[in-house]
Order: sequence, then structure tokens, then C-alpha cells
Amino acid sequence: MKLSNSHTITIALITLIGAVIFSFISSTAAIAFFLGSILSGFASRFIGNAPSDVPFNEDNQSSKTLYVGNLPYRANEGEVKDLFAEYGEVFAVRLMKDKRTGKRRGFGFVVMSSKDAAYAISQLNEKEFGQRTLKVREANEPKNGDSEDNSRY
Repeated sequence: MKLSNSHTITIALITLIGAVIFSFISSTAAIAFFLGSILSGFASRFIGNAPSDVPFNEDNQSSKTLYVGNLPYRANEGEVKDLFAEYGEVFAVRLMKDKRTGKRRGFGFVVMSSKDAAYAISQLNEKEFGQRTLKVREANEPKNGDSEDNSRY
């Protein structure tokens, strides 16, 4: 985790404010706080990236989200994950439900490894699953109310 200059300045300000506050209590506590803040700032700057700090799509693996349409209404996430796992690494499955009734809507999204996504699309598009013909393609970007360019949606 690399700290920007603003983070370094924030740590320095917290250190100074804490040292001033603790100096009224005890000079030993103020020194301990000051040294602890400085050491934690240096540690966070030089330790590096922990695995949870690394954005998922940048280093080791990238992913693609696939749209899966015409799913059987009785299909669940586990069944869909098992189906797609035959063609590559599956990270997540989300089947959409009606907000009011809670019933499945017959489509969902599968997040897969980018290197496996094209193969899964070619093998599963137009394939029969649960007596229905699947429609599988790469998902569009989610619609966003803040986006200025909604023309492609």
C-alpha cells in the first residue's frame, strides 16, 4: 500500500495533535504516542501490499462478467456455478430475483476468469440447460444514473 502525500500529511497532523493532547496528560504518554504514530506511518508506507489490498482485476487474474439469459426459474446459484466451472474458473454467480415476489427472473450474471470467459461463451451459448436454451454473452457495463453517456444502453 503506497501512501500518497496527502496520507503522509494526515498521519503527520494526527501525530502532532495527539502529541499535544497527550502532553497535557503526561510527557511520557505524549512521547510514546508520537513515536508510535511515526513508526506506524513508516510501517504502512514500506510494508507493501497485503493480498487484500490488491485490486482484484490488476495483478494476478482479471475477470469478466457474463450475462446468462433464459435460465430455468428453478435453477440456483450452485447449479449455474457448477455448469460454468466445467469451462473455467468461476468467481461468483448472481441470479436475479423480482424485488416484490422474491421469485427468480430467469437470468443472472457469472463472473469468470477472463481467459476462460470466451471459451465458456462459445460452449454454453445456445446450450440446453434445464429444458431451456441458454443465452450467454459478455455482460454490458451496469447502467449508472450518473453516467452522461447512456446512449449505448
